[in-house]
Amino acid sequence: MSDIIVIPITGEMIRLGQLLKLAGVVDDGAQARTLIEDGGVSVDGEIDRRRGRQVRPGASVKLRETTIRVTFG
Repeated sequence: MSDIIVIPITGEMIRLGQLLKLAGVVDDGAQARTLIEDGGVSVDGEIDRRRGRQVRPGASVKLRETTIRVTFG
């Protein structure tokens, strides 16, 4: 069974590393960087190895058994 976390943002985008920290799935930027660079994160079904990737509302980010949905807040 997978967990779904909904993260509302007020701006038009959030960077991938920041999103992982905000969702509480990593403890810090170093952990986010390692996870992303190792190909452990996909954005809208595609693996992305860029920590600075811009994630916009409507996007779905998946890692392990967790899905993060970004919405307008």
